[in-house]
Amino acid sequence: MIEKCKELYGKYEEIIVYLIVGVLTTIVSWAAKFIANALLFHNTMYPTPFENTVLSTINWTAGVIFAFFTNRRFVFKSKEPMRKEAPKFVLSRVATWIMDIVVMQVLTAMGINLLIATLISAVLVVIANYIFSKLFVFNKKEQH
Repeated sequence: MIEKCKELYGKYEEIIVYLIVGVLTTIVSWAAKFIANALLFHNTMYPTPFENTVLSTINWTAGVIFAFFTNRRFVFKSKEPMRKEAPKFVLSRVATWIMDIVVMQVLTAMGINLLIATLISAVLVVIANYIFSKLFVFNKKEQH
């Protein structure tokens, strides 16, 4: 059984580690978002469009900083200079930040509360971030 687990881990290591890092990134970014909500907007569960944008921006910024270093080191094991990858990483995260804002605006306008809307948006953002990171930012074909 242990050998089978090791074999599966070896085969799917990048995806497994990406999901672990993604969970940690989500915890960091959500903590920043909900702390900001408590401090700035007194824990509203139905934020205005402006409040949504502020909270999504805080969420995004905390997530991008944490995710860049953890994805670079633990998921994609990149050896490229940071100056080469960081702009591509930030650009890809800008795209998913905009996606997050749009999804949050639509869902909260439909009457879905902040917690549920955040969960739905996070799933979509994680999928998009992996695709961008794998194909655009940490593309190993470009590194050789």
